[in-house]
Amino acid sequence: MKVLVTASERFAITKDGHLWSAKATLDYYQWAGYLEVYDEVYLMGRAKLHPNPPLGWVKTTGPGVKAVPVPYFVGPWEYIKNYRGVKSVAEKAVAEAEAFQLRIPCTIGAAVYDCLTPQRPFGIEVIADPYDSFAPGSVKHPLRPFFRWWFPRQLRRKCSDATAALYVTKEALQRRYPCRHYSVGVSDAELPQEMLVSTSRPVNPGLRKFTLIQVGTLAQLYKAPDVLIAAIAVCVQNGLDLKLVLIGDGKYRTQLEQQAKNLGISERVHFCGQLSSRDAVRDQLDQADLFVLPSHQEGLPKAMVEAMGRALPVIGSTVGGIPELLPPEDMVSPGDVAALANKIREVVNDPQRMAQMSARNLEKAKEYTKAVLRGQRLAFYRYVREKTEVWLKQQR
Repeated sequence: MKVLVTASERFAITKDGHLWSAKATLDYYQWAGYLEVYDEVYLMGRAKLHPNPPLGWVKTTGPGVKAVPVPYFVGPWEYIKNYRGVKSVAEKAVAEAEAFQLRIPCTIGAAVYDCLTPQRPFGIEVIADPYDSFAPGSVKHPLRPFFRWWFPRQLRRKCSDATAALYVTKEALQRRYPCRHYSVGVSDAELPQEMLVSTSRPVNPGLRKFTLIQVGTLAQLYKAPDVLIAAIAVCVQNGLDLKLVLIGDGKYRTQLEQQAKNLGISERVHFCGQLSSRDAVRDQLDQADLFVLPSHQEGLPKAMVEAMGRALPVIGSTVGGIPELLPPEDMVSPGDVAALANKIREVVNDPQRMAQMSARNLEKAKEYTKAVLRGQRLAFYRYVREKTEVWLKQQR
């Protein structure tokens, strides 16, 4: 059975028809997981033509995983300009595929959904919350309030219509976007066994200089790097010796570099850009003392789970699936610079607490290994396939 899988990510495509991703976690093996249930995978996503694979990018397609490139666009206005091209690709892909797994919220997934006939089985994988995505401070767009009303409404409709829904959270997304039929909560933050350290970090009362780290795109301000930089400046003014490492890249990098300069902490904020491998990210995590992700929106953040797997103490915000990972005392409200600065200060000034956070986080991360999650995800795929087979037989 051929399954069409939609992706919100932006890919590079080379002349040989293969897709490439800047994210090491979106390599071929991420998508080949569908082949344990389906015979072929059509991977549909935005793709820009490159003469050669971009340096450091990972190959996404391969045996059994075929590219279905959509005209490249960034943002709503470019999507409108490319709408006919996107719709044409979606219509053709729907005609050729048999089963459908739509990763949403995503304009590509929405385009495929609009092409499906009523009663056609399809599965959805809810990976983020558009209500939080368009919260104040997360996106700078004149239509942000409208988007915050419109996209959650559309997502609720898709979830209600779906044959089955997989959510990356255990409860958070399910409450806001319920599915009337089969549903399951399975994180997409699968940790390879080698990403887990064997022991937690010990108490280190002599530590006086701290390295904080965040991993996330700078294409939008969803992860609130601007809030984190502002909080670092407050902490430094209050006498803490901090260094911040930001892993990720995007159009807001220049603005964030200027923010750090204006706050007088540019020498303390290191922009690493997009690292090309999971090993490179892991090395940076191992050198850090505290992971901080004060996001405006999340599904269930892979980067946070990976940091916990390296036994890092973690501070997060009270959005999406983060409360499923962290206890209340390790979280702050999104967008609150003063609260975040206070939380950072209280954590780094308490070596015993940091050691306890490390131990707790490592144990929590063990719930997100491939061995634990694989069976739950495959059961979801099988359910969608079985319902699709029944429907196809009825049509014949």
